[in-house]
Amino acid sequence: MHQTPHFPFLSIPTRFSISLMDPPELHVLAVDDSTVDRKVIQKLLQISSFKVTVVESGSRALQYLGLDQEKNSDCFGDLKVNLIMTDYSMPGMTGFELLKKIKESSTLREIPVVIMSSENSLTRIDRCLEEGAEDYLLKPVKLSDLRRLKDTILKTGSQLTGQTLTRKRKHNSDPSPKPDYHDQTPSPPSSPQQAQTKRARL
Repeated sequence: MHQTPHFPFLSIPTRFSISLMDPPELHVLAVDDSTVDRKVIQKLLQISSFKVTVVESGSRALQYLGLDQEKNSDCFGDLKVNLIMTDYSMPGMTGFELLKKIKESSTLREIPVVIMSSENSLTRIDRCLEEGAEDYLLKPVKLSDLRRLKDTILKTGSQLTGQTLTRKRKHNSDPSPKPDYHDQTPSPPSSPQQAQTKRARL
């Protein structure tokens, strides 16, 4: 009786195959001194499938990120932050000041920072973008804004990964210059007379 051969290494668990298709869960640190605004942005981010951490001030955000220079830093765990969204107008430390501190950090400057504000001021917008903000969103923030941000972050993340791999390949490659074989190819004769002279010598 013929039996069908069984290849266990070809069977892939359904749970594993589905996880390969799911996009990575992005973690957002949302900063706003308004309790109502914090709840709103948290809900919108959760609807958009973000993992969310909310804090009430710029100093609290720095504490979460480990930039407060305090010995007893409460880091809430070792969660990687993929995006920081901060209100512009906050007491103590403004969102713009928080943006500057993040961009001055050698370890955190690559994290995209989005400024949220209810004021549509071109001067303020230009100031934030020049300082390195990823975007400037007008309140109330919309779901379409968050979907657009998520697409941008995923695209940028894949590009950064590709650039890192490229830099690693360049770093591991042989630094000695390779010969240019094109320079060793004899140049064609410039005139029919030179060509006849070369054939006569041969």
